Amino acid sequence: MQSQLFRLFDLGAPSYFVLLVTGFLFAATLGILWAKRIGRNPDVIVDLALGMLLAGVAGARIMHVLVDGYFWDYVHLCTNPSLVDWQITKDACLSDRYDGVWDAAKGVCHPQKSDCFAWAAFWAGGLTYYGGFIGASVVAWFLLKRDRFPFWKAADMAGFAIATGLAFGRMGCLLAGCCFGVHNDGPLALIFPPGSPASESQFKLGLLPSSRVASLPVLPAQLGEAIASLAIAAFCLLVVHPRKRYDGHVFVAFVMLYALARFLLEFFRADDRGGLWALSTSQWVGIILIAIAAVFHVHRIKKLPVIPETIAEA
Repeated sequence: MQSQLFRLFDLGAPSYFVLLVTGFLFAATLGILWAKRIGRNPDVIVDLALGMLLAGVAGARIMHVLVDGYFWDYVHLCTNPSLVDWQITKDACLSDRYDGVWDAAKGVCHPQKSDCFAWAAFWAGGLTYYGGFIGASVVAWFLLKRDRFPFWKAADMAGFAIATGLAFGRMGCLLAGCCFGVHNDGPLALIFPPGSPASESQFKLGLLPSSRVASLPVLPAQLGEAIASLAIAAFCLLVVHPRKRYDGHVFVAFVMLYALARFLLEFFRADDRGGLWALSTSQWVGIILIAIAAVFHVHRIKKLPVIPETIAEA
């Protein structure tokens, strides 16, 4: 786990945030090149990318706060920190990293100071992809309508650009240690260092004597999603895009493929992310998106002009 990739002017650069920005720049570059290739104004894509970045981060953070199981912790951290229970050891509680107050009676650590803006600290991690997807999509619709740019043409570009950016983001998750997988002793498993999210989670479950020891081996779910995202990007760009039957076809393929891949990968993740009826929040959102995308696809196919049989044979 590498929480910081480098330091500049004595300021640390969080690996998750650096990879997130790298993915954004890569996706934006793809969009600009695509706009030039089809004879459209690339400045529209620059504005679109910046707007989607801001809205995406905001949406991803808000959804994390609301549905990933930390809502009341953020509330109590502002109103009454003594109600927040950190399941860490006494040594970790009193360390510089946490600077907490040890509650010997309950065997938990409490924050020492209130922080009413902890919920907004997106650079430290804690972003939910589907929240960002929804926020970015809403802003994209307004910006493209303002610039009179065909929305579904741009959506097709986003189908492979977003998937590429996602791969970078998940590599950031790997370096930050979040979004880790289930315990596994196989050859692909990774061991995260002491104090990592995996160690803290396994300590809460009673699998480790302390959160300040290395984690048990876990599957690199982050790497699996990064590979899946790159595969989806390549498929959408090289297979679907040249053969698309209507504007929006590539985007529909991306939504359905990513939702399916994410649904399956969620079974191999072990981090806290909220859920209902044995499925995670992301799995439920994925099911809804697949249904919407399928209905949209059938609707657009039915609206395609019918080619006369004689012309089709020719």
